Amino acid sequence: MAGVIQTTVRRSMPASLLLRVRHRSPGLANGLVGGALAAGLGLAAFTVLVMLLWVSSPYPDSGPGGALHVAAALWLLAHGAELVRVDTLSGALAPMGVPPLLLAVVPVWLLHRAARDTAEGGARDNAPLMPGRTAWAGVVLGYLAVAAPAALYAAGGALRPSWTWTALCVPLVALVAAGTGVWTAYGRPSGPLEQVLGAVLPRGARHLVLGPDGRPGVAARAAAAGATVLVAGGAVLLTVSLGWHFGETRRTFGRLTEGWSGWLAVLLLCVTLLPNAAVWAAAYALGPGFLLGAGVAVTPLGARAAPLLPPFPLLAAVPDPGAGTALHGTVVALPLTAGVVVGWFVGRGSVTGGGRFGVWTAGRTAGAAAFAAGLCGVLMALLAGLAGGPLGTAALARFGPVWWQVGLATAVWLGLTAAATALTVRAWRLRRSYRRGERRADRVVAPRRRPALPRSPQRERLPRGTWFKRKPGRSAPAPAPVAADEPYLLLDDDGDDGDDRAHGARDDLRDLRDLRDGTDPFGLRPRPEPLDDLPTASPPAAPGDPEPRPPA
Repeated sequence: MAGVIQTTVRRSMPASLLLRVRHRSPGLANGLVGGALAAGLGLAAFTVLVMLLWVSSPYPDSGPGGALHVAAALWLLAHGAELVRVDTLSGALAPMGVPPLLLAVVPVWLLHRAARDTAEGGARDNAPLMPGRTAWAGVVLGYLAVAAPAALYAAGGALRPSWTWTALCVPLVALVAAGTGVWTAYGRPSGPLEQVLGAVLPRGARHLVLGPDGRPGVAARAAAAGATVLVAGGAVLLTVSLGWHFGETRRTFGRLTEGWSGWLAVLLLCVTLLPNAAVWAAAYALGPGFLLGAGVAVTPLGARAAPLLPPFPLLAAVPDPGAGTALHGTVVALPLTAGVVVGWFVGRGSVTGGGRFGVWTAGRTAGAAAFAAGLCGVLMALLAGLAGGPLGTAALARFGPVWWQVGLATAVWLGLTAAATALTVRAWRLRRSYRRGERRADRVVAPRRRPALPRSPQRERLPRGTWFKRKPGRSAPAPAPVAADEPYLLLDDDGDDGDDRAHGARDDLRDLRDLRDGTDPFGLRPRPEPLDDLPTASPPAAPGDPEPRPPA
């Protein structure tokens, strides 16, 4: 045995580093795989769609390589990246910056699901969640690791991505969508939102956006409802206009292509652009309208002819050139309706959702309505900016609504209407409450909130000032067994306060039993009552007496 030399197995440096990373960051590898899988699924979905259209086309312009380049370019366009056409008749580069909003749902949903599943780690019940920052960084890095080669591959086709917009939009979409996925996995805590709102809003306006219970505030709900009404009303206006110009809409299909495969391709393109067209119609109803090229504005007051537009089914819904008529002026009913909806939400919240402020004053109600209108203007400006963009150079450099005009018009229209409606709803609800005797004007009681549903310990709301840090679940001790002869007590056993009350009640019952049995609950000996009929005690025995003396 003396000649045996003991040796140890030494791992190589890359293997030891990988093992160390795997043990220290177990969620990073899962995040990388999840992000890469989300990007791969998105690319596969676009590739399948484009290849089906290419196979069914009777006269394809290029081979399968060109179809794959187009699929990669459309995938980048869904993130908001601008594309550039290189095969124009003039030879000049023509930008294409109108992203179909419906296509953006695919990458956003895949990123959200990947981040949420990575943060949960397949955990159920009481299994711990993965660290939020690790899951977030892993999904984003894995997604960008696939997006970079896809952008390089798309650069070799007829539709090439703009590197500036690609480097800006793709990481931004990945960060936001993955962040919302991790936030959802942690039970949508209010800590991150409170930090963001604390940096951009004054203290008196934060509760209007985020309530004390972590739910959206009155102004946030009103703004979301107003934006929903505007976009939905825009879709209704679009449908009515397409039906009004049904003959022209049907003829545009024959001008663009022939055969069922071409018609299907045009129909799919129109479906993906329907959200964009709804936002354009909402901008038209608000007043600023939209642009069909540089200097060609379409508003309810009038529309100019755009001779450079190609025949397209959705463009058939554009009003005829000329001055606006009374029929075009009826579209103002849409912003008025949206303002009434916003005012109704604010007026209702000023009475029933005041929280610690009780019933709001008239000035506070009007200010909250104006603030909600401003939030709705921000939302509509964001949608208008995403729904438009360039479709070429020179005359087609500006196509769609102007975002700042739409936002300003929304704030003005809804601000005036919502303030008047909110004050009216507030006065009506207060008068109705006073008439029924539910509240008195000199003594306002805060309304009872709707009880929140209980959440599991793994989905507790985070404390303020923390980001993606789990809060330990409260494990309440099991209640002590109660005897069968003890009376039933209706006690609240939720939380520490309920436990203290339960222990106090059990102590009171124990004291009652002690009093019944003759025991002092304070630990003192009971004082005996004097007895007159007992015999007198015998004197103590002498030291020499072996037995005690009998009584005399």
